[in-house]
Amino acid sequence: MSKILAVANQKGGVAKTTTVVSLGAALADMGLSVLVVDLDPQGCLTFSLGHDPDKLTISVHDVLLGEGAIADALLDTEDKVSLLPATIDLAGAEALLLMRPGREYALKRALKTVEGDYDVIIVDCPPSLGVLTLNGLTAADEVIVPLQCETLAHRGVGQLLRTVTEVQQITNPDLQLLGALPTLYDSRTTHSRDVLADVSDRYDLPVLSPAIPRTVKFAEASASGVSVLGGRKNKGSAAYRELSENLWKHWNGGADLVTIEAV
Repeated sequence: MSKILAVANQKGGVAKTTTVVSLGAALADMGLSVLVVDLDPQGCLTFSLGHDPDKLTISVHDVLLGEGAIADALLDTEDKVSLLPATIDLAGAEALLLMRPGREYALKRALKTVEGDYDVIIVDCPPSLGVLTLNGLTAADEVIVPLQCETLAHRGVGQLLRTVTEVQQITNPDLQLLGALPTLYDSRTTHSRDVLADVSDRYDLPVLSPAIPRTVKFAEASASGVSVLGGRKNKGSAAYRELSENLWKHWNGGADLVTIEAV
């Protein structure tokens, strides 16, 4: 059975897609078979992995509506991960799904057909708390919350945590919240540390280690259609490699996730 991880935060600009791309590439480099799923109608994950959403004829939109097989929509990437891409059509799928019974389970049903083919499946949820994000959380075993280390970044975290709780109560009782992943982190500033301390105290939420540093390498990698792991070694790729190793030890051996105890 695949391990399914959702990456969710309704706030944009928190390095959610960067986390999916980088984690997927790091796990693939460890020899694991990885599928990443783009649930954002903007197609940022699809673009970041070197594919033009405007040129695709079949995508996750067709899969969610039962109009196409997931195997027919999958794309290869230079980072050795398989991609279930998104297009702008997905915005329309959200409205159509709302009219269907069992709408929260559409992605879960689709992934059942390929679960045995992958060690890890990572779902990039859109920056909203609509039916697409509910699909991602319902299909997942675990969820992490990327959190930008800036003052206003944690606004809305409480709302997301309430959504996770509701999903656990209604559609996915086995969903586990792994914690917040600090992103765009600058260890030289007390401001970044203060934000993490505030989130940890206010929401009683584990803060995953390592914090992902702020670096221009992420933007450069996204523009070139590959992950940050594809170029020279840098602090961003090193952080995601460490995080992927922590996650795999947790999944494969039951080890406790490494967290930041004091920030």
